[in-house]
Amino acid sequence: MNLDHSPQEALAEQLLELAMRSGAEAAEIFQSQSLSRPVFFEANRLKQLESSQSEGIALRLWREGCPGLAVAYGPVDPQALVERAIALSQLNDPETIELSPPNDHHYPDLGHIVGVTQLVDWGKEAIALVRDRYPEILCTAEWECDIETIRLLNSQGLDCGYTDTTLSCYLSAEWIRGDDFLSVSDGQTQRGRLDPAALAEQIIQRLAWSKRNIVSPMGRVPVLFTAKAADMLWGTVQAALNGKQVIERASPWSDRLGETVMDSSITLSQQPDEGPFSCPFDDEGTPTQPITFIRDGVLQLFYTDRTVGQMLGSGTTGNGFRPGLGSYPTPGLFNLIVQPGIKSLDELIRSLDQGIIVDQMLGGGAGMSGDFSVNVELGYRVERGEVVGRVKDTMVAGNVYTALKNLIEMGGDAEWNGSCYTPSAILEGLSTTRRN
Repeated sequence: MNLDHSPQEALAEQLLELAMRSGAEAAEIFQSQSLSRPVFFEANRLKQLESSQSEGIALRLWREGCPGLAVAYGPVDPQALVERAIALSQLNDPETIELSPPNDHHYPDLGHIVGVTQLVDWGKEAIALVRDRYPEILCTAEWECDIETIRLLNSQGLDCGYTDTTLSCYLSAEWIRGDDFLSVSDGQTQRGRLDPAALAEQIIQRLAWSKRNIVSPMGRVPVLFTAKAADMLWGTVQAALNGKQVIERASPWSDRLGETVMDSSITLSQQPDEGPFSCPFDDEGTPTQPITFIRDGVLQLFYTDRTVGQMLGSGTTGNGFRPGLGSYPTPGLFNLIVQPGIKSLDELIRSLDQGIIVDQMLGGGAGMSGDFSVNVELGYRVERGEVVGRVKDTMVAGNVYTALKNLIEMGGDAEWNGSCYTPSAILEGLSTTRRN
């Protein structure tokens, strides 16, 4: 499963030389190679093994101060790519050239490769555990090992790279009971190994809570968002912390540095070395670093790339990432950690006299305003500290910023949801409604 780097390395150096000889004042090469071998299960059985490999290269140059970006996938004609980037630069306005200083550092590999046989075994184990308790369940699953190699060079003398291996899995269980259809799903993203038994147990717990359908409470009741569902809340917070949104005056926190913006028990930080999405440098070559954005509810910092950091006067935080190979770097987050509490999910449930649990939602989350109204795809009613059944035809509405000021308690059960490490949370101030 090793990736062959040598032809790509020679191509990057050739492109950089050609760009400078063609009249560019500065140039940058961003290379990405990836290999993935996912394993798919359908209707409880192994269905398909796949293998996909891709490689791409992006050339960004500045000629007479104007940027031009050209991208190629697979075989590359170096001269043609340089000419395309120069042609595109003629369509853009001049800008300040922001490049990372010289650094020749290729970092140790992150993560460990797991073979297809192990992925298949993990998938079979998880499905068998679920069906041992619920034989009528139909399971769909995907288990995957992704390997990506990044290399970044520029005309300032920067040459850095690393290889990142990430494991992920997803398991969905479908339960049909007459006219009632139930779908429960969960997943993991880790480095080194996945835990099929823990994943199966989460599915089994949700199925047990769903044995009985019950009407949801109405009005303003405490809402417990599981670690998976709470990601909707933190997605809005991530957007509000984006320095680009601050410049555009779109973030409600643009003028609130140093002020309390949420409950004092909430701390948000970026930890480059503590999650499955670690990276030693961003897509502009800036070394990444631990950053606390909110400490004890107080806003400390926004995240930026080089361009946005210059406009804000704060400098880059090492958060310049490309949404795609053909995109310019823009502020982005990785390994964002919401500091967990200490209680388990069961302990949080026992602390509720009444309320609902939201585990899966339909529809989009909140926009920058923080206002949301979502359909609860999978949720449960709690009475006197116990889950009494599954709620259907239920909506939860409110405002993310207001809700995070009315936090009752955070759980100690944090999980990785994408690149954000989120615990469960009980919030007040939200409205629950249901269709008759």
